[in-house]
Amino acid sequence: MKVEMVIDAKNKVGESIVWDNRKNELYWIDIIDQKIHSYDPATKEQMTWQTPDFVTSIGLRKDSGAIVGLKKQLTLWNFDGHFIPLAEIEPSSPDNRLNEGVVGPDGAYWVGTMQNNINADGTPKNITASTGRLYRCTADGSVVSVSEDKFGITNTFVWTDDGRLITADTLENALYSYRVDITGGALSDKKIILKDFDRGLPDGSCKDSEGYIWNCRVVGGSCVARVSAEGVVERVIELPCSWPTSCTFGGPDLKTLYVTSARFTMDSAHLVEFPHEGALMAVDTGFTGVLTNRFG
Repeated sequence: MKVEMVIDAKNKVGESIVWDNRKNELYWIDIIDQKIHSYDPATKEQMTWQTPDFVTSIGLRKDSGAIVGLKKQLTLWNFDGHFIPLAEIEPSSPDNRLNEGVVGPDGAYWVGTMQNNINADGTPKNITASTGRLYRCTADGSVVSVSEDKFGITNTFVWTDDGRLITADTLENALYSYRVDITGGALSDKKIILKDFDRGLPDGSCKDSEGYIWNCRVVGGSCVARVSAEGVVERVIELPCSWPTSCTFGGPDLKTLYVTSARFTMDSAHLVEFPHEGALMAVDTGFTGVLTNRFG
């Protein structure tokens, strides 16, 4: 498969990439640099917005705006300089922060938390406990916990064709499958579908039209793995970076897989040898994706 470096963005932690099919543009974030980026593949135009705090995720809204996760808050954003507070997650847990955030097929924003691993100056901080939880936020700002399970680093929200949720714990090197209650989103019937896969650790994911999960493998994984809903690795796509973080299918036909990456914690010697860490990449996979869900 052909892999192309689209932008040598040098994102410290590029994440949460989504394709806006109305604008035919990509949006993604850089957690550490506190920025939201956009890119139009047709015109090559790039834009960047500063966020008021560490930014952790972005999703699209039905009313054409976006929902943006900051360190503790979920906010509404209209592609400008203003971030309107919607909900605060875990206000009584100051040592936790938001991490993954994805709009579900129910129109809610599903988010995960983790023990904060970023110092105020943007340098890394050790994780000492698995304190992450999973939550569901609706358009009125109501937030509910969907599971009592604890996670080290919450990542990946993908809904299978039969309505189960695939999610990941990066620290446990595991992908899980849950049954989702259709009324309130409560999770049950937890199953481990992939554990200790030997290519890095699981980060963000997306889904193709055949129901397969495309999972980015960080911490030296240097690849995206195409995984069935049952946890069978069907193929591995090699990438010219060691820390791919999130992916989405984009383009007018949804046939291009766009992948973000990170260079957080990497020393100068590593970056000399691997200069494309933090880049935005495109992969001609031969598969077709599905449209991004919208919040509201």
